[in-house]
Amino acid sequence: MRVALGADHAGVALKAHVRRLLDERRLACEDLGPDTDESVDYPDYAVRVARLVAGGSFERGILICGSGIGMAIAANKVRGIRAAPVTTPDAARLARRHNDANVLALGARTLAVDAALRIVDAFLATPFEGGRHQRRVDKIAAVETDPAHHLEGVR
Repeated sequence: MRVALGADHAGVALKAHVRRLLDERRLACEDLGPDTDESVDYPDYAVRVARLVAGGSFERGILICGSGIGMAIAANKVRGIRAAPVTTPDAARLARRHNDANVLALGARTLAVDAALRIVDAFLATPFEGGRHQRRVDKIAAVETDPAHHLEGVR
C-alpha cells in the first residue's frame, strides 16, 4: 500500500510521528509537505494529496491540520475522494468498512499523538466490506459525476 501524507502548519509535528509509524510498518509513503510550521493554506496540501489518491498513484492519503475538518472538506472536493475526519479508532474502522474512505483527516490540536497513531493503524488495517455499502458508495460517486443525479426516493 502506498500512502500520501500532507499537512498544514498545525499538523507538521503530528505528520512526523505518522511518517515514522508508516516507516515502521514498512509502508511506502510520500510526504508532500510542508516541512516547517510556517503558515500555509491547508487546501493546497489537501487537494494535492487527494488528486494523487484519486488518480491511483496512492491507495490512501492522510491529511493533518488543526481539527482535520478543513482538510476533509477540501479533499472531498476532488472527485473519487472519500475523506473522513476521524477522532477514534472505531470511527476509522467504520469509515473504511462502510464508506471505503480513502483519505484520513486528523486534527493535531484535538488528538494526542498516541491516539492519532492508533487511528492511523485502524484506518490502514481495515478493509472495505463492500456488499450493501458498495451500493451506497456508488450513489455518492453518481452525484459526483452528475450533480443533478436523483437518488432513489429523493427528489
